[in-house]
Amino acid sequence: MQFTLDHKDPETKARAGVIQTDHGSIETPIFMPVGTAATVKGVHQRELKEEINPDIILGNTYHLYLRPGTEIIRKAGGLHQFMNWDRPILTDSGGYQVYSLSGRRKIIEEGVKFQSHLDGSYHFFTPERAIDIQRSIGADIIMAFDECTPYPCEYNYAKRSMDMTHRWLKRCFEAMDATEPKYGYEQALFPIVQGSVFKDLRKESAETIASWDAVGNAIGGLSVGEPDEDLYEMTELVCDILPVDKPRYLMGVGTPTNILECIALGIDMFDCVMPSRNARHGLLYTWEGTINIKNEKWSKDFSPLDETSGVWVDQVYTKAYLRHLVKSGEYLGIQIATIHNLAFYLELVKQAREHIQAGDFVAWKNQVTPKLSIRR
Repeated sequence: MQFTLDHKDPETKARAGVIQTDHGSIETPIFMPVGTAATVKGVHQRELKEEINPDIILGNTYHLYLRPGTEIIRKAGGLHQFMNWDRPILTDSGGYQVYSLSGRRKIIEEGVKFQSHLDGSYHFFTPERAIDIQRSIGADIIMAFDECTPYPCEYNYAKRSMDMTHRWLKRCFEAMDATEPKYGYEQALFPIVQGSVFKDLRKESAETIASWDAVGNAIGGLSVGEPDEDLYEMTELVCDILPVDKPRYLMGVGTPTNILECIALGIDMFDCVMPSRNARHGLLYTWEGTINIKNEKWSKDFSPLDETSGVWVDQVYTKAYLRHLVKSGEYLGIQIATIHNLAFYLELVKQAREHIQAGDFVAWKNQVTPKLSIRR
């Protein structure tokens, strides 16, 4: 994997670049739709490619390990073949999902014992096992196994967790060195900065992660309930330490405003379930704010979903029709809303990239950001 930095914004730390993988190039800044279980929920791969058009999507190690299982994915020839997707894929390590099973897991130095949310069966993830599973899944970019701390958490717990994440990282790199890709193309390992919202821990973790000189780096443990001010402060602190010439991935973030603010701080890659999850509840992201399509005022609005959008669903379906579908519980309503939201998120980062290249990113961001938070 190679990262080329093409442009830097003169007023902020925003950058535009290109990540080259064996499955194609990724123009940054980029938003990665979340395809948890080998699917971006509610969207055909054809719609994903032609309407939403992301350069890369995200898969989930924990969920794919439990179902369908690595044996089936391996027999299919890897996740790309299994789901018929020929562009890059990133997989997380399963650490966040194990973190979310707070009542069903036990963390020790060797790894994490957890109980499946599907059938209650017990499993054990180690750093080595996480790498092995991700080798079998076959994503282009894979993540180191880490522990994600909750918010809020005590300082001593955050430090113990961070230290263990660093020890686990060493084992992840050793496991990578001891194994080969299974499908004939390169896989890149990203380590993850932790440290909760404590400045000294974030600084220490960022310095440790930077010392590994990985091809890319991730920032984890944010977007778990902390105020936006803490999110931005920790992101800026870490970005100032991580190498300039390597892509930076902020995990699990966020709202459209969060994304633009973090692009300005030097982040290149984002993922979040928000656009697809909120679509299932009738919330639509637009340049004029967030629409709650369930509101009565949309029931007789026969204008297109988004007249400024070039996406097919935004031009051919009306707000009144989508409201009817969502209120009726029709699957088509979820599908339309999901395509709209993900296409909006991709357009958001695409325009950010264009304005970074043009040198007017700050003026553009200041113009669009106030409207993005409006509720309609």
